[in-house]
Amino acid sequence: MDGAPKPFTADDYRARMERAAATAADAGLAGVLVAPGPDLVWLTGYRPTADTERLTLLVLTPGQDPVLVVPALEAADAARAAGTPALTLRDWTDGKDPYALTAPLLEGSGRFGVSDNAWAMHLLGFQKALPGTSYVSLTEALPMLRAVKDAAELERLAAAGAAADAAYEEIQRVPFAGRRETDVAADLAGLLRRFGHSQVDFTVVGSGPNGANPHHEAGERVIEDGDMVVLDFGGLLHGYGSDTSRTVHVGEPTGEERRVHDIVREAQAAGCAAVRPGAACQDVDRAARAVIEEAGYGEYFIHRTGHGIGVTTHEPPYMIEGEERPLVPGMCFSVEPGIYLPGRFGVRIEDIVTVTDDGGRRLNTTAREMAVVG
Repeated sequence: MDGAPKPFTADDYRARMERAAATAADAGLAGVLVAPGPDLVWLTGYRPTADTERLTLLVLTPGQDPVLVVPALEAADAARAAGTPALTLRDWTDGKDPYALTAPLLEGSGRFGVSDNAWAMHLLGFQKALPGTSYVSLTEALPMLRAVKDAAELERLAAAGAAADAAYEEIQRVPFAGRRETDVAADLAGLLRRFGHSQVDFTVVGSGPNGANPHHEAGERVIEDGDMVVLDFGGLLHGYGSDTSRTVHVGEPTGEERRVHDIVREAQAAGCAAVRPGAACQDVDRAARAVIEEAGYGEYFIHRTGHGIGVTTHEPPYMIEGEERPLVPGMCFSVEPGIYLPGRFGVRIEDIVTVTDDGGRRLNTTAREMAVVG
């Protein structure tokens, strides 16, 4: 694939941290507390080398410079992160109380947004040190914090989508019949890495009746001639996610199998066509679901139509009934309707779509017609 994109700069991370603090203030929060995980990577570029019980925390409060609290033994690594010039680094040594060190940075009676993967022991430590504080998860308080991507992020997501597409084109050339699902899954993982992915998050290979389980993990089942096979795979390239699904058939499909696949393809096209600025997230779900329900398979579409994607492969926003949040240019999410017939087969077709100024653009471009494999 093409070369690596231009790295994010300290100014990029500074702007993100300022936006996070301002968004928190608008939501009535005293600040944001960010533990190691995707939010910390997105805000600072820092990914600790180890998942540790020692407190590492980014503190963002309106009107104050960002502070990253880290264990002293990891301070040198943190100092090398691209976003560190935009913040103050404060370290603590074993034997000291990290909560006492961090407490002066927080308003003692404030309500704070906390990244979802913060350790309970750290949150409880702050509650003990500052009993007047309260906390809410970032997914609940600031669900759209990372949802709208800038041009540099869209470039990375497009590259990840193109790499996943290249993997799909290649996987159609490998043998399916007579091999285990795990064999094909290993091929997929290898192809994702070959085309640039640094991390493979999932390689779903659901053959025959296993395809009726949307999150089936590739197993020891031997793929047979006549099987429908759901392929769903993705991971990270340049720090941003890919996620695509196609459904192939081993040998010639039956008329019913073709009909079900065509219904899903039509539903997926309808969902993508519903993407435009100002439309509600649920409108995408409704458009795709209506096609499947009209065809008489509504009870077999058993999951939401889509999920956001960025520095993780699943994040807000979600394309689901009841989500009235409007679509905004720069949002990226999957559109992936499916039909799952228990004990028989399943079909899913998925593209990543980004909202443009006047509609939507698919970041996956491989053929959506059913491919016949050997």
